[in-house]
Amino acid sequence: MKLSRRHLLATGAATFLGSAVGAPFVARAQQPQWTYKYANNLPESHPMNSRAREMAAAIKRDTNGRFDLQIFPNSQLGSDTDTLSQIRSGGVEFFTLSGLILSTFVPVASINGMGFAFPDYAMVWKAMDGDLGAYVRAQIAKSNQIVALEKIWDNGFRQTTTRRMTSAV
Repeated sequence: MKLSRRHLLATGAATFLGSAVGAPFVARAQQPQWTYKYANNLPESHPMNSRAREMAAAIKRDTNGRFDLQIFPNSQLGSDTDTLSQIRSGGVEFFTLSGLILSTFVPVASINGMGFAFPDYAMVWKAMDGDLGAYVRAQIAKSNQIVALEKIWDNGFRQTTTRRMTSAV
């Protein structure tokens, strides 16, 4: 088969036109359908952020790239109070925060931050995974602004401490 210049030009033009028309479809297929932000106040090197990055990679892989969870550690998107406002307005989809910050509009959420409320971590988890946690999540749900997940990551529970021991006279 002998190729003429006219046939070569027509084939080249058709190839160019086809790729120009199809390029947006290929690019769109490679972009995520959903991009969500997860913010927290912990350092990049914290184990929670390491696990969050693993989780984000697994979600992206399992959804064939349709869901991209972006991790923003170390208060990159603002202070805890700023990020809580972003959650409430829809600018951030996930946020790991202290109940003390959340208590600014759901007062009962501060229960796990009260000194002497729990003697140890075992009791904190028993309470927060049990009836008390269900009650706190129900109060959060009543706000109609955010959703608390059933199971939570440990973001600390408060103890009252002092620099030195004093004795009563």
